[in-house]
Amino acid sequence: MHSHYHHMIRFILNQQSVSTDLPPGSTVLDFVRYHKRLAGTKIGCREGDCGACTVLVGDFENGRLTYRSMTSCLMPLANAHGKHIVTVEGINGAQLTPVQQAMAETNGSQCGFCTIGFVMSLTGFALAPGAHTVEKAIASIDGNICRCTGYKSIERAAHVLVDRLQTLSSTHRLAALVEAGFVPAYFSEIPARLTTLRASLPTIPGEDAPAAVRIGGGTDLLVQKPGMIRHATLQPLFDRDPLRKITFQDGQLQIGASVTVTQFAENEQVRAFFPNMDKIIRLVSSTPIRNMATLGGNLVNASPIGDMSVLLLALDSTLTLRSGTDSRQVPLRDFFLSYKKTALHPGEIIETISFVPPAPDTFFNFEKVCKRTHLDIASVNTTCQWSIGPDGTIATIHLSAGGVWPFPKYLEKTAAFLKGKKPSEALWAEAEPVLQSEIAPISDVRGSETYKRLLLSKLFLVHLVDVDEVDKG
Repeated sequence: MHSHYHHMIRFILNQQSVSTDLPPGSTVLDFVRYHKRLAGTKIGCREGDCGACTVLVGDFENGRLTYRSMTSCLMPLANAHGKHIVTVEGINGAQLTPVQQAMAETNGSQCGFCTIGFVMSLTGFALAPGAHTVEKAIASIDGNICRCTGYKSIERAAHVLVDRLQTLSSTHRLAALVEAGFVPAYFSEIPARLTTLRASLPTIPGEDAPAAVRIGGGTDLLVQKPGMIRHATLQPLFDRDPLRKITFQDGQLQIGASVTVTQFAENEQVRAFFPNMDKIIRLVSSTPIRNMATLGGNLVNASPIGDMSVLLLALDSTLTLRSGTDSRQVPLRDFFLSYKKTALHPGEIIETISFVPPAPDTFFNFEKVCKRTHLDIASVNTTCQWSIGPDGTIATIHLSAGGVWPFPKYLEKTAAFLKGKKPSEALWAEAEPVLQSEIAPISDVRGSETYKRLLLSKLFLVHLVDVDEVDKG
């Protein structure tokens, strides 16, 4: 099955052009450590949770070379094709970089195991467009775990860093960063080198054989089935251009299935319709995972607690499914059939996810409770979209929840019960038994059945209380 792959995977690793015929489903982490002997990148959890293996990935987004932090343990080698992969060795120079210096002088490193990941995430923050604020610096390391410091010293490092960055020119950011020693001089040549490399790249064969395993960002498959992915015939979808577009036409937002959670949340058109996007997205995994996880992957994975699945359900999304030249449309609420089973036929992929965005007077809210406030798998998550008509009754309402059913659940009965009625505390009390009749949570590591029922009930009230506040405000 591997005969096709003697099209090499080619990319720039730090300063060096590399090509490899290793399996496309092996990880960037193993490639840099075991094949290139770059031992700075550490192996921690191998589940994208600890950040010890964080690297920077340079890729063109809207024609501009953009660096994103990613956990290399979950990055299939296929997804490095045609990109600039930067490990700590790729930013090291004769002196410590300002990021490394800040970590050292604030005692941000103790045992040192996690330090490389923090350094790479903070270097990614320095390279990112937009204003450099302490909030953004701290958000950039939300996927890095440190068990020694208690984080306060690392937060001090973030402050030192932001002070330093604010003295640099923002018009020629890369040149200024090179001059200040944040990244080596060779970074200035990468856009041209990548452009040349890409002009001659063979595409990695998108195996359209029904037996091929389709893979997006790898953030679930490489946790669940790393051995299988390593040996499988892969159809990499992460870099398929048609699947990476966001368009607004005929009153609908159309999101390509390979758009990442980050690209969705940062997109100007999307943000125009979701003023609370930053609050919502903070609850979804961590920066490096959002930089890799695709919306289509979240849906196909069909996890009962998929954050974006629950969000897209309440937007009453429609999926366009494609197989070769055939395509068909399926409402998202009909897509999930049973635990981890979807309406996809063999050989089909999700091409786009489309929905009518919330109107300005429509209330849209996402809530999630998990063991850790952020970056965790939800015990229960839920989304609500609704609007009040001129007569003061509920004109439209869509409700969804995760963690309460074998798949992400569209709460059809509760929504139907509420529609056309006037909001009141009495109405919420009447809706409660309907809500409870519509769910069947199970007791597991993330909470008992009773706890999950109570949680959804409380989160349901949070959606509604927020609306009352809006009305009063």
